Amino acid sequence: MITYRDARTIDGPALSAMARRSFTETFGTLYRQSDLAAFLDDAFGANGLPSQLSDPDFAIRLALEDEQIIGFVKMGPVTFPGEWRPDAIELYQFYVLGPWQGQGVAQEMMAWALEHSRSHGAKEVILSVYVDNHRAHRFYERYGFRDIGRIAFHVGETVDDDNLMRLVL
Repeated sequence: MITYRDARTIDGPALSAMARRSFTETFGTLYRQSDLAAFLDDAFGANGLPSQLSDPDFAIRLALEDEQIIGFVKMGPVTFPGEWRPDAIELYQFYVLGPWQGQGVAQEMMAWALEHSRSHGAKEVILSVYVDNHRAHRFYERYGFRDIGRIAFHVGETVDDDNLMRLVL
């Protein structure tokens, strides 16, 4: 049975391992090993995702099956370059492991992300998604997110194009 709860500080190591696995399964073949390793250490190492579990600016929701983390979504302040509304929120990471994709986990977590955004006074949600991640694009578009531009996304020394997307709440 799949359950959902807010992440706790103690979840850091398991969440980091799950995020590394998910990113590598989805995008690992696109990068040199050195670039991938640098990104994974930066994003999901001790000073990345696990450190945000105790940061009040971030909210992280977990999806679990038998206490194993199978998905998560992270929300927080907008960090993209440029001018953003003070009532905007960023959807940072939205990962579901492959075996649980298509089972309603993403929809449940998106419902939480949108409710979290509204309950914290956000009027828009901003995210970035890899330009060639068509499945994710279709998912976000079903919720009303629209492309608003491009941004560089760094994985080690590799620079990819991401689409910036916005949902007005």
